[in-house]
Amino acid sequence: MADYSYLMKGIETVSTDSSVLVSSSRYLNDARVRDWVATHLLRRNGPDIPTPSDSIQLVQILREVQDIDHINALFAAERQQNPALDAWFKEGFISTFGLDDLKGYGPETVGGIFYAQLTDNDLQVDIVPPFTPRNDYEYFQLRAGQTHDLEHILGGGGFDFIGELVPYYMRLTNLFVHMSPELAGELSAFSILGSTRIITRAVLHYPQTWLITQNAVERGAKVGRESAPLYMMRYEDVLGLTPEAAREALGIKGVQLADTAAASAQWC
Repeated sequence: MADYSYLMKGIETVSTDSSVLVSSSRYLNDARVRDWVATHLLRRNGPDIPTPSDSIQLVQILREVQDIDHINALFAAERQQNPALDAWFKEGFISTFGLDDLKGYGPETVGGIFYAQLTDNDLQVDIVPPFTPRNDYEYFQLRAGQTHDLEHILGGGGFDFIGELVPYYMRLTNLFVHMSPELAGELSAFSILGSTRIITRAVLHYPQTWLITQNAVERGAKVGRESAPLYMMRYEDVLGLTPEAAREALGIKGVQLADTAAASAQWC
């Protein structure tokens, strides 16, 4: 048997008086996070657990695991050195349009494409239930939920499971380009775990889709790296434009279109 002891040097056994699992990671310490990661990074897709429910569970868990007061303190520090972000929070714009407001947009426009997606799949505009945010963290999360579907359209990600990787990696990359690393990291906990479940399932269970999956990651990261701050964009202002014109108006760059629907259909 090969001797790999040289690779194992430096490992230390840490003693503890704790009667339960404990580590220096709040995520590893939480049994709900451990179960979510083990379940959703390793499972196959199936009709008994629709994939959108994965992310909703994760959102609820992370809101209790993460230190929201610390995140708000990081936002306060960021606002001190980023006048545009400070102005964005002070304005506090919240979208109020509903499904009927999209009816009048042509099929070639952002609003028309969004309307078709909603009506074809019996969906409503709100990904998250509307609420009045009490702090910067809640406002940031509210806007992220309100703009997610529009980021699919403008970032070139299809409305399918693999296509989700495009807006995931747009945000994962863009936040680190335009924010301090610590704040970007806190805001990316959901995205890194949510996106990784798609990546691991592709390799473990649907390898025939891996190159398409990987391409979606690369396309999303390219948009995030080259674009203006996505999280501050007023997508509602460009509903009447074509996606190409809307990208130009908002400062979304590096978009490469690719169809992921056929590959996603193989995930069963």
